[in-house]
Amino acid sequence: MDHTLQHNSETTSNDVSKQPSRTALVLGGGGSTGNAWLIGVIAGLFDAGLDVTTADLTIGTSAGSTAAAQVGGATPTELYAAILAAAPSQRTGPADSERGRAAIRPVTDHMERMNKIIASAEDAADMRRRMGAAALERGAASDGSWQAQWRATVASRLPSQRWPQRSVLITAVDAHTGGPVVFDRHSGVDLADAVAASCASGFPYRIGDNQYIDGGYRSNAENADLASGYARVLVLSPFGGRSLTPVDWGTHLATQVDELRARGSRVEEIFPDSDSEHMFGTNAMDLSLRPPAARAGYIQGRDLARPLTEFWR
Repeated sequence: MDHTLQHNSETTSNDVSKQPSRTALVLGGGGSTGNAWLIGVIAGLFDAGLDVTTADLTIGTSAGSTAAAQVGGATPTELYAAILAAAPSQRTGPADSERGRAAIRPVTDHMERMNKIIASAEDAADMRRRMGAAALERGAASDGSWQAQWRATVASRLPSQRWPQRSVLITAVDAHTGGPVVFDRHSGVDLADAVAASCASGFPYRIGDNQYIDGGYRSNAENADLASGYARVLVLSPFGGRSLTPVDWGTHLATQVDELRARGSRVEEIFPDSDSEHMFGTNAMDLSLRPPAARAGYIQGRDLARPLTEFWR
């Protein structure tokens, strides 16, 4: 099945009907290629006349947190052009193959660690605690230089270091307690720090006295449940709604979307098309795939702008 645009506007509750017609944009995690695809989709929609960056609420998780911060400081067209302009050399050969393998190996190792922790966990809260403990252990064994390097890397990706004026939520997890965390411009946390924490999938990221891990551990790579109460919710999911956790934990994107609709929200989901799915998952950190991922997203956004316009406006 080609998960390009998932549509179901049926509502079964009046929880949202009496609220203003507020919109929420949910930007899911998905690594470096996922970020490029998200920007591509948003730029394609924008260039075709539909600006979803005007959402009343934007929710960003992991790579989606970077995208949420980026669209608050530059136009989608500018961000898309920057990805294409930064495209690596098109040369192919042994060196390129080696770089591809180097990008895939850490992701594969990380997913293996995640699967082991998930298999041993009792529920989502237990999984978050175990993920946090594992990250803290890795952090304690490191020389500590990762923190400053990671913050500088994240900050360099943001066109503005200030929180957007529109409401933006950036997810993370407390590494010590496993408790879910949501940052916004009122949290007293710099934007670059919030994004760095949300993207901290390997080592814990320190902000003040606390340490945090990737927002994708909160519930899933999208955290669409935070859009509860919004009349129209657009979900962009580089992972296509897939999750490694058991369905009975109730944390899957599909479960959250069903709950949003039951409360009266209209929800649309955009997933990568079948021709571009190979650029995500284990290939998510392959920088050479960022331009094609962005182009694939752009084409989808451009083609979906018309059918989405009535829903969004």
